[in-house]
Amino acid sequence: MMQKVATVIIHGIGEQNSNFAFETCKLINRKFEEKLYGLIDDPSSQLVIEPICWSKVFSYKEQLLFDDVLQDHLNYHKLRKFVIKYFGDAIAYQRVESAEQNYDMVHNEVSKALTALSEKAGKKAPLCVIAHSLGSTIASNYFYDLQFKLNDVNWNINAHTPLERGETLTLFYTLGSTLPLWSLRYHHFSSPINIPSETLKEIHPNLDGEWVNFYDKDDILGYPLKAINDSYRKAVNEDKEVSVGGIMGWTPTCHTKYLTDVNVIGRVVDGLVKTWKNVNDI
Repeated sequence: MMQKVATVIIHGIGEQNSNFAFETCKLINRKFEEKLYGLIDDPSSQLVIEPICWSKVFSYKEQLLFDDVLQDHLNYHKLRKFVIKYFGDAIAYQRVESAEQNYDMVHNEVSKALTALSEKAGKKAPLCVIAHSLGSTIASNYFYDLQFKLNDVNWNINAHTPLERGETLTLFYTLGSTLPLWSLRYHHFSSPINIPSETLKEIHPNLDGEWVNFYDKDDILGYPLKAINDSYRKAVNEDKEVSVGGIMGWTPTCHTKYLTDVNVIGRVVDGLVKTWKNVNDI
């Protein structure tokens, strides 16, 4: 039996719905099938994708804030709603001293997706993470907590498989990443996550893994990662410059275009195909 590849897609800041990754999944599946045409009868069955819509954790309170505080008292409603939906996410996703914090609630959404992938793709399926904007920070924090703070991961207590524990993490694709901005919260920000996981070779000896960070130089919210410090320079395989905004590249609109950009999708699929071939000795 062929080993499937598991993939999660984590969205960035801003209001999202459960269908946010529909077009992305369609593009990835189509390209993946093209690359494996002739090698296997049903290529689409070898890739399992789980989108993670974490914004629902904050959406209700953000809407209340807009309705109760801002809508009847201030001007520029559309612009203010944009600010609430974009920057409200980043503010809300902070660790605080409380029993049920937003940080854990968001990470619980990631945990549930990994459990679903473990059931659909296999307990030891190689894991690819595609993370946009603040989603790249969420993913980085999630796997950092697994890799370096194992005894302080409340949302992962029911993880029973290598995939759920992050042990098969192979590919990490960050798109328009806000990690350099997040680094300002810390005096020392020198421990990037391990890509691939340090345990991957014990499970899949033929896999290497990679961390590729995509950024558009016109995107005011997305940045290269290698320049953060020496640790990130070594951890990230490539800062890949792309142009995702078209004629609107200099506006915040540019930041939303990574997940459907053909060059980004093509590079991601190359990694998925290589991983699938290697894990199946093809």
